[in-house]
Amino acid sequence: MTIQKNIAALFSTCCSKPLSITKIQGDASSRQYFRVIGTTGSSVACYDPALNTSSAEAYPFLVLHTLLSRHAIPVPAIMAIEAEKNIMLLEDCGDLLLQDLFNSSIQHTLPDRYREIIDVLVQLQAISGHNNQIPFSISFDKEKLMFEFDFFIQYGLLNYFAPTFEEHLIGRLRYEFETIAEILVKPQHFVLNHRDFHSRNILIHQNKPVIIDFQDARMGLPQYDAVSLIKDSYVRLNPSLTDELKAYHYHALLGNGLTSMSFDEYLFYFDIAAFQRNIKAIGTFCYQTRIAKNNAFEHSIAPTLAYIPDYIEARDELKKAGKFLQTLFEGND
Repeated sequence: MTIQKNIAALFSTCCSKPLSITKIQGDASSRQYFRVIGTTGSSVACYDPALNTSSAEAYPFLVLHTLLSRHAIPVPAIMAIEAEKNIMLLEDCGDLLLQDLFNSSIQHTLPDRYREIIDVLVQLQAISGHNNQIPFSISFDKEKLMFEFDFFIQYGLLNYFAPTFEEHLIGRLRYEFETIAEILVKPQHFVLNHRDFHSRNILIHQNKPVIIDFQDARMGLPQYDAVSLIKDSYVRLNPSLTDELKAYHYHALLGNGLTSMSFDEYLFYFDIAAFQRNIKAIGTFCYQTRIAKNNAFEHSIAPTLAYIPDYIEARDELKKAGKFLQTLFEGND
């Protein structure tokens, strides 16, 4: 039986007769999404081949959905689950992404919308739990950060950028990446992070933000998610709004007792985290383009790369790595 037939069968048992099942553009994962329209409404079906390999208590999406719902974080409701068929039916929260507000008739509302979303982010970052249970048992430790740096080396420098990058520099660059990763491993400042908190993972539904794709949440510096939102690979905020939102996030953290950093410290770690996060994103885009043969992400490489010289200029800790990466920026002019 095909995925669509399994979706239709589950939808029929919990909702109504399905009239149409249409595939939705997904992200860079193995999950597939479908919009199911029935006689009395619609829902979004998620097909995840990993669903039937673990219990509900160990399946990250369900663990995080329960946790976030319990703390009033806006996420789509779960309507039905058929674990054996790897299918979940979720509330249909539409397809208006935060990204879609740019260059629209309501673009003028973006500053207020971003402040509202940062309020939700801080509410998420305030969630705590037992450090022997996911997501609190996993973090952006050095191993995770270096995995992301190494992914960029393998699929970015040694593949996509191979014609312009000098391979003999890899060892020295990786040493600098290790030094940068060590700067970011500050468990005393860690909070819960969504991990992919950008404009394609925030829906606007009934004029309110709804958070999706949260299953990879883990502990890390609060700047990590702020970087994902403010230094987004898919949209670019103007400099004044960027500065305003950094300050807004910092003061919200401070007001909720979630940071002991000074604002200068916050800005320092923001730039270091932004460098790492954008490098990680470029590695993913290069992999999708060259290995997965998915051209949907290639156009995001250049704008993401364009952020990085500013971090290098601002922070001495990034200048050596920046020197090794210089040929990438020259090709991005």
